[in-house]
Amino acid sequence: MRQRHLCFFLLGVLGLAGGCATGRSNWGVKQSWATDDKVEGAVSATDPGRLTLERIYDSNDFKAKSVERVRWLEDGSGYMQLKEVVDANGVKEVVFTDPNTGESTVHIAVSQLVPPSHSEPLVIEDYHWSEDRKTCLLFCDAVQVWRTKTRGDYWLLDVDSNDLFQIGGDAEAASLMFAKLSPDASQVAYVHEKNLYVQTLADGSIRQVTQRASDEIINGTSDWVYEEELRVRDAFRWSPNGEHLAYWQFDTEGVEAISLVNTTDALYHKVTRLKYPKAGQTNPAVRVGVVSARGGETHWLDIPGDPREHYIQAMDWLEDSNDLIVQQLNRLQNTHHVYLSEVVEGVPSEPRLMFTDRDDAWLNPDVRPLWSKDGRSFLWLSERDGWSHLYRVSRDSGEATLLSPGLYDVISVVKVDEDRQWIYVMASPEDPGQRYLYRLPLAGGAAQRVTPADQPGTHSYSISEKADWAVHTWSQFDRVPVTDLVRLPDLHPVRVLEANESLASLVDALTPTPSEFFRVDANGVTLDGWCIKPPDFDPTRKYPLLIYVYGEPAGQTVKDSWAGKRVLWHRMLAQEGYLVVSIDNRGTPAPKGRKWRKCVYRKVGLLPAEDQAAALRTLIKQRPYIDADRVGVWGWSGGGSMTLNALFRYPDLYHVGMAVAFVADMHYYDTIYQERYMGLPQDNEEDYVQGSPITFAQHLQGDLLLVYGTGDDNCHYQNCEALVNKLVEHNKVFTMMAYPNRRHRISKGKNTSLHLYGLLTRYLREHLPPGGH
Repeated sequence: MRQRHLCFFLLGVLGLAGGCATGRSNWGVKQSWATDDKVEGAVSATDPGRLTLERIYDSNDFKAKSVERVRWLEDGSGYMQLKEVVDANGVKEVVFTDPNTGESTVHIAVSQLVPPSHSEPLVIEDYHWSEDRKTCLLFCDAVQVWRTKTRGDYWLLDVDSNDLFQIGGDAEAASLMFAKLSPDASQVAYVHEKNLYVQTLADGSIRQVTQRASDEIINGTSDWVYEEELRVRDAFRWSPNGEHLAYWQFDTEGVEAISLVNTTDALYHKVTRLKYPKAGQTNPAVRVGVVSARGGETHWLDIPGDPREHYIQAMDWLEDSNDLIVQQLNRLQNTHHVYLSEVVEGVPSEPRLMFTDRDDAWLNPDVRPLWSKDGRSFLWLSERDGWSHLYRVSRDSGEATLLSPGLYDVISVVKVDEDRQWIYVMASPEDPGQRYLYRLPLAGGAAQRVTPADQPGTHSYSISEKADWAVHTWSQFDRVPVTDLVRLPDLHPVRVLEANESLASLVDALTPTPSEFFRVDANGVTLDGWCIKPPDFDPTRKYPLLIYVYGEPAGQTVKDSWAGKRVLWHRMLAQEGYLVVSIDNRGTPAPKGRKWRKCVYRKVGLLPAEDQAAALRTLIKQRPYIDADRVGVWGWSGGGSMTLNALFRYPDLYHVGMAVAFVADMHYYDTIYQERYMGLPQDNEEDYVQGSPITFAQHLQGDLLLVYGTGDDNCHYQNCEALVNKLVEHNKVFTMMAYPNRRHRISKGKNTSLHLYGLLTRYLREHLPPGGH
């Protein structure tokens, strides 16, 4: 093994200082990075065939255009969209489009968005119409709360009179959340400072309808972990008759908090405390209650089970009824109950257990019942027979009837067309990296592919209320997204809505970097992957290999779809002389059956790393052009953890690793995600220890770059500091870059993305030299 000496320091604004390369000291010495004119295949920076960091991350040259979200109208007449006004500083109008003619009509114009006390129009983030479309509730001046923009100002527009007034009275700016019109549009309910309020529109009066017994109580919205892992953000619902509100209440007493320290935005540092339950620790207690829109006592549903040891991940009213549906998971997330409670004069009945789904590993928390029009049954996705299949569940008996037989996964339900007796679903029986539209009989039976056979790749569809139109987007690994309007049931193309022609021209002009999808054996298991090769690839030479990895149950990397700037960066590296590969190991959410996805239960960190290493060994044997002495790996979040596992567990295979925003110790991540895939540490501590990269840090032999945002509320900077301590303890060489106050995406702040990917690129050039030998 090469002789090394300890070196750890922070990389600053001037870029990567380079760490300590074997046999020489770099203190105070500028690194001789591979310059552009010395990289294999490089040409003039003005060459349109050449990708550069600046073109990718410091310009909008390669920004894909997308169609603003389409909202189909229930009457089938067309759809609404927000459309940005040219040269209006982000101001958007609400536009209606007739799909038959393609003609668009402005329904809310810029001139209608200027309040009496303002000189500039409002910038709309979102909007909601009343049923008669005479009133529109506008969400404006939105600010980000953790992952998404959920706090802002709300304005009500009367489209006939053009009257525009602000909801919330004298509440401070940008402080309201999730405002909703009542079904008859006479009231607006919203969350303000963790309580629910209702405003009567006729006279503007406001009443607070919930109370907080302590600062630990949250009403009508959620805590961090429910928002992040269960997608519960908007946590209240109007009853269909507009008389009551059903809402979540969170009691965070006993939940420990982390501290996010901002040391740069003021003379003195600012500390933000965030309640964050880590694996095995105390969860918030959550319950659902019903309160009158006029205020008064809340009546709580008596859902069985300890509220800190169960999750209520979904709740809603049945349409045109007094029935409230509540979904509950146990803490291990392997038992899913669906309850029904009839609400009479604001008082919920004892919940009746309608249906239970179980799994030996975990259940998908995103599954929701899709109710039939008559309310007698609902559709449900379950893996109970080994595949993700669609079932019809009887409301009365709870009996589940299989509707989608066959050895394939239904990925999601897109639309139910009861009039024509069809269910539209996404599936890809032949290729787990692609996505196609299928339909199957509402009564059950064989699925038929609807997406044309001559359109390989990844497709998505937004289908109209009457299932006669769809907005369709199609892309491939090397094909930019194109969105068009198609007519159902045969998907006949009507008109292109966004062709991304300028982007396509720029991509077509790039120096080709041949790409391929492949399958590789890993100890008897077939894994899917992709590979990008350098221009003028010569199989008689040996090239350095960079592996891009994620590998956890939350995502796939091997997809036949346009991946934006990241794939462009990978292509840039290929232009410099790297082979770039990504492989999906077992446990990733590919449509390859339950066994594929869930064999990693309590083995996250172990089995995926084994699969990746076995696949790499096979590739080296099968492809002599891979330089086995120049193998690197990189990843972000779970992929950062996988990078560490690869480098620490298989030092003979991997020589360079770049880990971004990683989890070093599974104990440090949140309850809902980590326990879903690993169980509770109290029950299987050894699995947590063996699955955590930090346990094997002493085996580091290669070159390691750690990158982190110190303001990461998701994967905490604690992970980086704990790993640093462990590496120092074992006298290991590594390099580190901390981005002050950046969150998990490490994207905020001027020049951040350009700097970060420049850092990664230079580290590769120094420690994994490009080019074929």
